[in-house]
Amino acid sequence: MFADLYQAIILEHYRNPSNVGLVEDGLQARNSHPSCGDKVLLSLRLDGQRISEAKFLGEGCSISQASLSMMTEAVTGQTVDEVKAVYQAFRRMLYGEEPNEELLGDMVALHGVSKFPARVPCATLGWETLALLLQLDDGSVGDDPSDQPCG
Repeated sequence: MFADLYQAIILEHYRNPSNVGLVEDGLQARNSHPSCGDKVLLSLRLDGQRISEAKFLGEGCSISQASLSMMTEAVTGQTVDEVKAVYQAFRRMLYGEEPNEELLGDMVALHGVSKFPARVPCATLGWETLALLLQLDDGSVGDDPSDQPCG
């Protein structure tokens, strides 16, 4: 039953993604996984240390696009420190730890990706891009998924 719900959440975000577009005059970063073709252009606006708007343009599989949609929803309105905590919880979940449902919300639907290591880069593409943009990654959480081929 829960697997069906999670699959439905992923498909809904893939078919009807949130926050598609560009933030005018916002910070921008591009990222891709050439081995599978997933691509993203992430843009956001910071008001001080708070993300007031986050949008993306992307191409790729349902996992990468749904993850981007959920990520932009989750980070909008959050401070950089709050986003870092969510980023770390998301990465830990994808490397096999039990998900922190309070921090991750709908992104818990992507927990099943942890069983398919080749798909982890698909799910983390947006987060890697955000981490580059905000310099969130201090190297303390898991391996670098960009070193792995996509599935």
